[in-house]
Amino acid sequence: QVQLVESGGGLVQAGGTLRLSCAASGSIFRINAMGWYRQAPGKQRELVAGITSGGTTNYADSVKGRFTISRDNAKNTVDLQMNSLKPEDTAVYYCSMTVHSIVRWGQGTQVTVSS
Repeated sequence: QVQLVESGGGLVQAGGTLRLSCAASGSIFRINAMGWYRQAPGKQRELVAGITSGGTTNYADSVKGRFTISRDNAKNTVDLQMNSLKPEDTAVYYCSMTVHSIVRWGQGTQVTVSS
C-alpha cells in the first residue's frame, strides 16, 4: 500500500518561510507527476505547484516567485519551499503523487500565516 506523509506545516508570521516535505512509502516502481495543492476554508482545493518526472515545474500565479517545488526521485520525496508568506497562503496543504498511474494524496498539513 502506497502512503504519502507530509511534514513541515505550522504557524508563521507574514513574510516568514516554511518548508513542506512529502515522502512516499510502499512498493513503488515509478512516480510521474508530483504536486502540492491547498484548500482554504470555504474554498475549493487548488494547485499550488507541480513538477513532472523530468523536472518541469509549474506554479499558481499567486505563488510565482515566492514558492519553489523540488523532488528527489531516489527518495520519492517532494518539497515545497515557501518564502515571503502572506496571510492569504493560509490553508491545508496536500501533496499529491501519481504512483503507477494512480493519484495518491497525503493527509494534509496546516499552514497558518498571521498578519
